[in-house]
Amino acid sequence: MSYLPDPERYAGTDYRRCGRSGLLLPPVSLGLWHNFGAESDYENARRLVHGAFDSGITYFDLANNYGPPPGSAEECFGRIFMQDLSGYRDELVIATKAGHLMWEGPYGDWGSRKHMLASLNQSLSRMKLDYVDIFYAHRHDPETPLEETAGALITAVQSGKALYAGISKFPAEQTRQICAMLREARVPCLVHQLRYNMFNREPEAGVFAAIREEGLGCVAFSPLAQGMLTNRYLEGIPADSRAAGASVFLTEERVLHHGDRVRRLAALAQDRGQSLAQMALAWVLREPVVTTALIGASRPAQIRDCLGALKNTRFSPEELAVIDSTAD
Repeated sequence: MSYLPDPERYAGTDYRRCGRSGLLLPPVSLGLWHNFGAESDYENARRLVHGAFDSGITYFDLANNYGPPPGSAEECFGRIFMQDLSGYRDELVIATKAGHLMWEGPYGDWGSRKHMLASLNQSLSRMKLDYVDIFYAHRHDPETPLEETAGALITAVQSGKALYAGISKFPAEQTRQICAMLREARVPCLVHQLRYNMFNREPEAGVFAAIREEGLGCVAFSPLAQGMLTNRYLEGIPADSRAAGASVFLTEERVLHHGDRVRRLAALAQDRGQSLAQMALAWVLREPVVTTALIGASRPAQIRDCLGALKNTRFSPEELAVIDSTAD
């Protein structure tokens, strides 16, 4: 049977304006970094995308190197798109990125015009798309002139292969510089994507100020600290968890190091009537500069649980003080 989206998918969702642009994004979006690679269960990946769209999530975030292996997440999404979503293309915001290692040789990563535009063409082919909605420079390249990376983003938009240009993980000063270059070419930067959660508050030290000054939207990725800010690790490290596997981002040592703090935060979340994941998302979304929090999921129920965060995104001064004293 063909997939039919929930007709009530837009009821009750308050979409947020992305900076000073005309684009609205859902407060929670789905990232395809994990569970969409070649070794992942395709039908489960399909259920994740269906569950997200049925819940009013319209923004799907990818990158050229998502997998494993690199490229396979885009291939998986392209298969789902052609099977289920091609008739709903105008309801979707699909993003991809270039800048991390993708292929062998001197042109396989970083921010050169050669890499950026070749990568975009490959991504469009894998996803079976004529264009992406947002094309990101995935990281700042200290060896390539910023004008060259900006020029690649400008060409991507002016050629019609992307509707908007974005940046990810750029320092504050380079954020201001590339925004000025894009604005001069009448291809304004739409959004900055960065890591932000209770255990990583670095953007508060400078990048958030640049985002506000430039009128950008902000996509906060890893709002749950790779799953550490969930109930998953309250009683130890499950054998089938990411921390028990080969992840370099969430190690057993890191989970154990943060264990007491995670349990204190979980107790606060319980007092608020939320799961830890819901409180962690609500905390990210309480920051006015954040447009959307980017989640990953391994099953549709996790998406539904995360969306429960939107029922209570207000924090008392006392609650914020507890979080400030508990988190990094």
